Amino acid sequence: MQLLGVEAPLLSSGGIQFRDLNKNGKVDPYEDKRVPLENRVEDLVSQMNIEEKAGLLSAHFLAMEEDGSLLEIPTLSDPFSFLTESTSGTILNKKMSHVQNLGGTSALAYATWNNNLQKFAERTRLGIPITLISDPRHGTMAMPGASAQAKWISVWPSQLGLGAIGDTVLVREFADIARQEYLAIGIRLAQHPMADIATDPRWARVNGTFGEDAHLSAALTKAYILGFQGDSLGTNSVACQTKHFAGGGPQEDGWDAHFESGKGQVYPGDNFDYHLIPFTNGALAANTAQIMPYYGIPKGQVKEEVGFAFSREMIQELLRDSLKFDGVVATDWGIISDMAVKNASAWGAEHLTEKERVKKVLDAGCDVFGGEYATQYIIDLVESGEVSGERIDVSVKRVLRDKFRLGLFDNPYVDLEKVDIVGNPIFMEKGKEAQRRSLVLLKNEKGMLPLSSDNRIYLEGMTQEGLSKKFHQIVDDMDDADVIIQKLETPSSPPEGGSLLERLIPQGRLDFPEDEKNKILVRTRSKPTITVLTIQRPPVIPDINAASKAVIADFECQDEIILELIFGKFNPTGKLPIEIPSSMEAVENQKEDLPYDSKNPLYPFGHGLTYSK
Repeated sequence: MQLLGVEAPLLSSGGIQFRDLNKNGKVDPYEDKRVPLENRVEDLVSQMNIEEKAGLLSAHFLAMEEDGSLLEIPTLSDPFSFLTESTSGTILNKKMSHVQNLGGTSALAYATWNNNLQKFAERTRLGIPITLISDPRHGTMAMPGASAQAKWISVWPSQLGLGAIGDTVLVREFADIARQEYLAIGIRLAQHPMADIATDPRWARVNGTFGEDAHLSAALTKAYILGFQGDSLGTNSVACQTKHFAGGGPQEDGWDAHFESGKGQVYPGDNFDYHLIPFTNGALAANTAQIMPYYGIPKGQVKEEVGFAFSREMIQELLRDSLKFDGVVATDWGIISDMAVKNASAWGAEHLTEKERVKKVLDAGCDVFGGEYATQYIIDLVESGEVSGERIDVSVKRVLRDKFRLGLFDNPYVDLEKVDIVGNPIFMEKGKEAQRRSLVLLKNEKGMLPLSSDNRIYLEGMTQEGLSKKFHQIVDDMDDADVIIQKLETPSSPPEGGSLLERLIPQGRLDFPEDEKNKILVRTRSKPTITVLTIQRPPVIPDINAASKAVIADFECQDEIILELIFGKFNPTGKLPIEIPSSMEAVENQKEDLPYDSKNPLYPFGHGLTYSK
């Protein structure tokens, strides 16, 4: 049974205070911020046992109490608590120090949780601090397993919406604001941006990309990382784990690589190198701290057809040897063992045992296992001599360098009196302005927009709550309306019989089922209709487009902002970062790895109207 020790005493040396993390009564090199980075790393590694090293190389979810207290017993207030280890099981027993929680009832609760976790970690043998991880959490919509909905943090358009703006200055400003908010609550590792290119419109992750243009994506990826990290990783940085190397966009038939149906990435246009551009010219140019490979098998690109994280050709030979990346490579989540919401995405390595998969990932050149409790496998591999202790030390040192650079060993705590910066009015207004700039006016028949304020409006797919006070002519009955505003999300048709996560993630066809489309068309043809398309993936809507008087592309913006555009409060300036296809036949005939490859698109890449004459 593992027992917690005492809190780290404070020691003084040269007029400076240090935390005695290993409680030995002296300032060790790893505890001394005056000591060069590599010396601190070497000193700590020399004191670590194999259990502590193994714990450093796994990351997982961790639940919290609603008030930020540490959670030991599962609770309905945090569903993840039934799927994960307790706090003591994760940090004390497995000795892990990378955890994620996409919830939190408030910024104060999250910051409190960080401080409680850090105090708990301080009482372990060596006092190795926790690195809090987060997927994107600044949008209005959540995607299971990929992003969280903004609740008490500033609200911005999706990453695809940032692509519609196409402004590196704005993207860096967003990232800097997000950095400040993350810092205030203790998040120090962002599992974003996505540097993938959306060359297949059916892919579930299109809305998490900057679009289908590699050069635009590279420029925005670079700006994004510089906003989070700064020119170099330091105590005011949030480290970026850029994903998904070497580009997750060209999914076979568009199916997502989380699942067996999408385990293949294909390159019928011989365009593999195009998908590297956002990494070489973006992420690596900005010195991203970490890289995450995708799940898929890059078919025809490697001798051994296995998923990226299992592929030595992709990780060690391409990413490390050719592209000279020596930072942390962390696997996407759940490639070793089954998770509650999906089976292991061990593509090309399905026949291996979990322990053999861990070895193969280490042999490929990866460092951290996402969504895994891989600690015992690592220990067993070292003790059996199948993996050398020296190999483990290479990964441990990479991980520790980031923790030291971020200043976590010197002060991992946050000031609870300063959490009000999160979601403050200035940041919220900046987010709203970005939402305004992201909206794309696709169609405006006979100058339908902007609407005059005397039109009576019926809303379909938008909530009236809070809007009727600002837009007075909203009516409850469609028959009483002069104009209909309907908000439609891209349809999806996930495969039958899949896992829970597979059924929740938008996949499959991009057109509406016939009966649903007919209902939409009846409504659209009954009154002059403005159609707002919330684009997680580009929809196939030629009939709906033709029947609509105006069409707007929305990148997960707040309804209030969309109505401001419709009523002419601002001039639309966004440009499509992807094509809107004209038919499913065109989608199915295009090549998965090529941009701008849809025949006669309904709206081409770069399209966008304004109100200006």
